[in-house]
Amino acid sequence: MVLKWLVALGIVAAIIPLGIHQIPEGHVGIYYRGGALLTSMTAPGYHVMMPFITSVKIVQTTLQTDEVKNIPCGTSGGTMIYFDKVEVVNILNRDAVIDIVRNYTVYYDRTLIFDKIHHEVNQFCSVHTLQEVYIDLFSSIDDHLKRTLQVDLNILAPGLYISSVRVTKPKIPEAIRRNYETMEQEKTQYMITTAHQQVVEKEAETDRRRAIIEAEKLAQVAKIQYEQKILSKESEKKIAEIEAEMHLARERSLADANKYKSDTEAESNKVKLSPEYLQWSMYHAIAQNTKIYFGNSIPNIFTTDLKSDDQTPKRNQPQATTQ
Repeated sequence: MVLKWLVALGIVAAIIPLGIHQIPEGHVGIYYRGGALLTSMTAPGYHVMMPFITSVKIVQTTLQTDEVKNIPCGTSGGTMIYFDKVEVVNILNRDAVIDIVRNYTVYYDRTLIFDKIHHEVNQFCSVHTLQEVYIDLFSSIDDHLKRTLQVDLNILAPGLYISSVRVTKPKIPEAIRRNYETMEQEKTQYMITTAHQQVVEKEAETDRRRAIIEAEKLAQVAKIQYEQKILSKESEKKIAEIEAEMHLARERSLADANKYKSDTEAESNKVKLSPEYLQWSMYHAIAQNTKIYFGNSIPNIFTTDLKSDDQTPKRNQPQATTQ
């Protein structure tokens, strides 16, 4: 009896470790019993289950990157190209884990992401030319795939979100690739030439504007100097006019003064030129002479009888002259 209990305890002791399992951080544990998915879900940490009856699957609920590789793609022109890798960054909401796993198993990304990427890439290539896929629209493929995937996931698997999609440059036939490289080199050379031409044009435009500004500055300076000269000449003209007016007024004043003086002297002389004053002046002048001559032959300029009306010189009276 004791032996049976020991055997039973040994079996239990051996089975219990098989039921202990660990859920890492960023993941959840879901359980199957008899092939049926249970509704219970465990958080990160250690947990215990019934071995051989219950099995556990670990599902990631943080950001993860699914890489879809070697995707063939046929363009609308019939050229076959290959995308080496398409990276899809996605995250699964913890509350949607049970429903998505029940509908698409724990490998839900194979159906919802991998297969969907193949389909959407081929759909995109089938309606576009090689030029559009490889050059013109390549930068828009990422956003197109992300938008298309998310629209379908919102219907098929709510709770699974696409964060971003990154598409590598597709592989194209070697001959076409060389043509594109040559075209790219020519395009680059054209861009360099165009850029150089634009630089030269900008420099010429800058020089032209600088010359215009310099000419405008010189014109403004010349205009200012011209206006200053005009103002200076006008000032000189006004000063000259004022001086002329002052000189004319001064000359008029002097002329008026001289005229007044002459008129006054004339009036005075009229008063002075009386016979008595003239006779007095003659005597006064004779008195100033140092020599007096007498005789009948002496000029009679001073012997005129000022009082006689016929001005006849007197014969018997001595005549005198001065030197």
